[in-house]
Amino acid sequence: MPTLYFAEGLPYILVTALSVIMYKRLGLSNAEIALYTSWLYLPWVIKPFWSPIVDIKSTKRKWFLILQFILALTILGVALSLKVNAWLSFSLFFFWLAAFSSATHDIAADGFYMLGLDEKQQSFFIGVRSTFYRIALITGQGLVVILAGYLEDHYQDNQQAWSVSLIIVASGMFLLTAYNFFAVPKVETTNSGKKIAMNEFFDVFVSFFKKKGIGIAIAYVLLYRLGESQLVKIASPFLLDAREVGGLGLSTQEVGFIFGTLGLIALSLGGILGGILVARDGLGKWIVPMALALNLPNVLYALLAFWQPAEAYWVMGVVTLEQFGYGLGFTSFMLYLIFVAEGPTKTAHYAIGTGFMALGMMLPGMISGFIQEFLGYKYFFIWVVIAAMPGIFIIRFLQFPKNYGKNEDKAVQAAEEKNPEL
Repeated sequence: MPTLYFAEGLPYILVTALSVIMYKRLGLSNAEIALYTSWLYLPWVIKPFWSPIVDIKSTKRKWFLILQFILALTILGVALSLKVNAWLSFSLFFFWLAAFSSATHDIAADGFYMLGLDEKQQSFFIGVRSTFYRIALITGQGLVVILAGYLEDHYQDNQQAWSVSLIIVASGMFLLTAYNFFAVPKVETTNSGKKIAMNEFFDVFVSFFKKKGIGIAIAYVLLYRLGESQLVKIASPFLLDAREVGGLGLSTQEVGFIFGTLGLIALSLGGILGGILVARDGLGKWIVPMALALNLPNVLYALLAFWQPAEAYWVMGVVTLEQFGYGLGFTSFMLYLIFVAEGPTKTAHYAIGTGFMALGMMLPGMISGFIQEFLGYKYFFIWVVIAAMPGIFIIRFLQFPKNYGKNEDKAVQAAEEKNPEL
């Protein structure tokens, strides 16, 4: 479990977060960064369409071992592509392959977890998998970025620095794959998964869209992070940009430390507290406060943009509060998704719901860079706060049991089980 879920988390954070910082340090504009890296969410949007193939063909163990090897190759491909003239096109190509492989790896790893462990073992290992997933996030968004920053100073060549950093990561991924090949037990046969007929496959999608109140539910999923989805693409460039153009002028090492350590620790603590609160009082009591917790700290980014403090500890405080609030707010959001997915085909319906969730991150993220360049950092962050309002307003129209999740360990456990990043 530790190495399997470390191998799941590392490529995800490289594709979704490290790519933003890397392209900023390599000189791309915010509009280009937001557009290109938001497209990398697409495999997570559409993965429900090919998830049955992972069930039907071969074993989950073979799937994730092959995919881990492919992920190592794609990371190496990104690293080597930075040395050629058309480095942007080639690096995006390899990042997209990594995104597709990572999304598929998620399906196989989670399937193996459910097949390879009984219910008691799943409960025992849920904390282990969550912990090592978070360690992978800290590694990818923290340690690797700090290493790249150190190598930037050493080589005085950002492309060389990031290339060497990713070669090291790819080497680690190869070693991780080799270890998992020998360490992960064989607990299934090629017939372990249930065969899914094509008509059953389409029936699953039809039944999802026939759920009561599904239109409002989908609107909520798409709008809930409308502000945050834009903030996440611009936050790192804002911290890295020179003060003359409205940024805060932090170094690569400082950004890696702030987001990769303080930010992720705060995110984890927020998620843990959110789970405790919902289990104690139910989703109905906390869904609005948690939505506010996710979005209100974004006001602090606007204050940073207007104030531009020279001291890094102000930035550390803002990022820590914002990530803590995000952890709280994301807990209620994911628990609502689990409620929407309830039914005979809840695993497939949950996958469809998370596809809409990824779409809600991808589309606003694509245009966020253009909006920022048009408005400037100061008014962009004000726009982010305004964009959050529809997602909060629509909560009043959601239909769900107000005590959903209250003292129901299985519901809260399921939220963490489906989303180890919580």
